[in-house]
Amino acid sequence: MALIGIVFFALMLLGAPIAFAIGISGFTFFLTSDIMPVSIGVQKIATVSQSFPLLAVPFFVLAGHLMNESGITDRLFTFSKVAVGWMAGGLAQVSIILSTLMGGVSGSAVADAAMEARVLGPQMISNGYSKGYSSAVIAISSLITSTIPPSIGLILYGYVGQVSIGRLFMAGIIPGILMMTFLMVAAWLVARKRGYVMKEMRKPTARELGSAAWGAKWALLFPVLLIGSIRGGLFTPSEVGAFAVVYAILIGVFAHRVMSFEAIRRAFGHAISDIGLIMLIILMSGMVGFAIIFLQVPQSVAGFMLESLANPVLIVAVILIGLFIAGLFFESTILVLLLTPILVPVVVKAGVDPVHFGILMMTIVTFGSMTPPVGVAMFTVCSLLDTKVEEYVKESLPFIAAVFALICLLLFVPGIVLFLPNLMYGG
Repeated sequence: MALIGIVFFALMLLGAPIAFAIGISGFTFFLTSDIMPVSIGVQKIATVSQSFPLLAVPFFVLAGHLMNESGITDRLFTFSKVAVGWMAGGLAQVSIILSTLMGGVSGSAVADAAMEARVLGPQMISNGYSKGYSSAVIAISSLITSTIPPSIGLILYGYVGQVSIGRLFMAGIIPGILMMTFLMVAAWLVARKRGYVMKEMRKPTARELGSAAWGAKWALLFPVLLIGSIRGGLFTPSEVGAFAVVYAILIGVFAHRVMSFEAIRRAFGHAISDIGLIMLIILMSGMVGFAIIFLQVPQSVAGFMLESLANPVLIVAVILIGLFIAGLFFESTILVLLLTPILVPVVVKAGVDPVHFGILMMTIVTFGSMTPPVGVAMFTVCSLLDTKVEEYVKESLPFIAAVFALICLLLFVPGIVLFLPNLMYGG
């Protein structure tokens, strides 16, 4: 196992593409094994691709791109602006609300951050918000997509860790709403101190709010249909992804009447690129996953941690600290695929619900996308808004504090995470 890690890190330092770094390091295990033929490595790549639950990933990625072309994003923006634009830091609050609503559409933090940077970023800066504050709000609020269904990360965690994706989707709703609340409070405190207020905005009447909600009804209805169809047994998570694709096309073509053939072609083009990248990483990780299980790494790690630490909360806390450090350097998809097979048996043996741990894990590893040194969402937003990384880091501190406060709350009060899945599925 040590050799796999050395090869992986060496290839990453040399600048090799992530998928190839994972694949070559995994193949190294079979090349150096005395008892495992090389052909098994090839078989493991093929085996990973033969998974019905994994179909949820390409379907939801495609659905997210189609919904961006269907006019749903514009209507969600209008609703968010009417609902919270009047508050201190109005456009920052719009960004956070929009991330919450878009989390149920795109399922991708980086996609959400990029979209908001293009739509909201210039408006925030032209209204007197500093570039650092604008970038920090947009990037860190995209973290909400890590738990709000249909989170791509939760689908991968459930697939690799053999955890119910339906329960994970249910478990992510309350933490996602709480994260929205914590970030809105942080944005409000900073904005109030600096006088970031949109003077032309006023508190909406019930009629105005209702009208904006009605305009965004198809977008607001989608997460409800998604959760309801899974819980009601109408669709599996994979099948509901296919439903999301059809739903996006029907809404764009017939309800909003803005989706042309060219828009559909453009959405498919973007989706194919994203799906190819994600699936190649997943396929290559099949060899590493097999090596981890064959070498009994989960049992060794569990034995070590359970001997050293007795308190389950302390065990999870130590793991989360390690994941946070790892998330500073590696993309969340990689960490989920490589570490979930190791960590899920550890937390289960310690008496921790894997659904509870999954929400914590996805939040902490996705958070690395918003922080230096290699945060993808951070660099995406900073480049689009021409923001210096140093300014971004300084302005992001209140939001980072809010995220850590929420993680601590979820860690020590697991009932917050498990309430809905236990209510809907029993437990």
